[in-house]
Amino acid sequence: MAANSGIKTSANATLKEVSSRYPNMLAPLRLKNGTLLKNRVIMGSMHTGLEEPHGSGRLDKMAAFYAARARGGVGLMVTGGIAPNREGWVAPNAAKLTTARERDMHKEVTQRVHEEAPGAKIAMQILHSGRYGYHPLVVAPSPIKAPIGMFTPRELS
Repeated sequence: MAANSGIKTSANATLKEVSSRYPNMLAPLRLKNGTLLKNRVIMGSMHTGLEEPHGSGRLDKMAAFYAARARGGVGLMVTGGIAPNREGWVAPNAAKLTTARERDMHKEVTQRVHEEAPGAKIAMQILHSGRYGYHPLVVAPSPIKAPIGMFTPRELS
């Protein structure tokens, strides 16, 4: 591991090679809001299937997934999409953040990342499915069903 960069490299790419091709990638970056990223390696949001507790009431697998990436040196990770309410679910029982219990489950993910890789940052992608939701509670700006949708959304006012 290179000093201060937090990045672990493979045998195929040394830090010297990475630094010479991308001189700013491993440099810290201060965002306008004051947040300091230890480097500019950002892992974009992706659906991993780990966002839902699948009956366990825990997000242990999600926490382990992001903690491993943080240990590997990623400066900022963005989680898979989490709905802000039931109407915004992608499907019934999809990940959402509407209760104290759900908040606490996501807090555990954040704490695990910070414990295992101090300085690593994690952000939650808030995702409202709009007319693409696969459930009868779907809402959207207009009552136009998505081409791949099963339900006509209730129009928002």
